[in-house]
Parts: sequence; C-alpha cells; structure tokens
Amino acid sequence: MIGVVELDEAKRRAYDIGLDLVEISPDSRPPVCKIMDFGKYKYEQSKKEKANKAKSKASEMKEVRLGRSMKIGAHDVDIRVAQARRFLIEGHRVQIIQNFRGREMAFREKGDMRMDDIIQRLADLAKVEVSPRLNGRRMGMILVPEKQKIEAYKKRMIAEGKPILPSIPEQLEDMHDDDDEDDGGED
Repeated sequence: MIGVVELDEAKRRAYDIGLDLVEISPDSRPPVCKIMDFGKYKYEQSKKEKANKAKSKASEMKEVRLGRSMKIGAHDVDIRVAQARRFLIEGHRVQIIQNFRGREMAFREKGDMRMDDIIQRLADLAKVEVSPRLNGRRMGMILVPEKQKIEAYKKRMIAEGKPILPSIPEQLEDMHDDDDEDDGGED
C-alpha cells in the first residue's frame, strides 16, 4: 500500500519493476490502481472459472428410459434402477421416463405403480424433486440425490468392504439376495 501517487510516477514504478499498472476501481476519486502482472492474473482467473465449471457439471441431469412401452420385463426395470442408483451415487439428478404406446394409455395406473416402486427402491439415496406426471404419452419424474443419505451409504459400503460404486451386476445380485430372504425358504 503506497498511498496517493501521480499517474506518471505510478507508470514509472510499474515499468521499473517490469509489471503492469492496472486500474482496479475507476469510479472512486482518486482512482485505485495496482501494480501487478496482468497476464498472470488473467490466467489465474481462467483457472478458477474452469474449476467452478467442473464443480457445477457434477450435478448434470441423467435420463433413464424404461423401454419404449410398458412391456418391459422386471429384470430390465432392475437394470434401469441400478443405473439410476449409480447416477445418484455420483451426484447426478436422474429423470426417469416411462413411455406408453397405443392402448397402454388406458392403464396409466400401472405406470403410476411402477414409478412408486422405483421411488421406494431409490428412497435410501434420493428424494423426489418432480413427482410422476403424464405429459402426452410419456410419464416422467425427477429424483435428486440427498447428500446425507449418499454419505451414509458410502460409509456403510466402506464398512462392509464393498465398492462404493458397485457395478450393475453386483447391484442386481444384492437385489435378488434381498428377495431370497423374504421367501421364508424351505430347508
């Protein structure tokens, strides 16, 4: 901090040091200037902007389609739910889309039931941002990850010695292992 200096003197000082005289606040009287390497300043600003863009891109929207119609098998729905689970763990918002073809529009309640089932299956990681609604022949909803639930899930996976981001086949095995416990089983 030098204080008030004449313009010619400030330019001379900047030239002697080999730096630039940059006007910081032109509206104040007297104007505020700073001696700095302007090229380096611009480079650092661009790096900060890139870092901010990279952080904001982490929460992009991912779309999971449940087939071209309601005629999709339970295993295929399991795969789509596993994909959505991976996207949520990575921090992305997920849009789930169910298409209706022909007379399937008469059975909208089946689509509602499927969407409710998916909400229940992903409730341990996400919450519903936009509830299921029909738009023409497409039913869609948006799920967003809940940070506390994601962190708790990651801690649980680490404690169990499992990968934080399991592959889809591993997730499907876990889903079917849970189903086997409920059968009551014969010995």
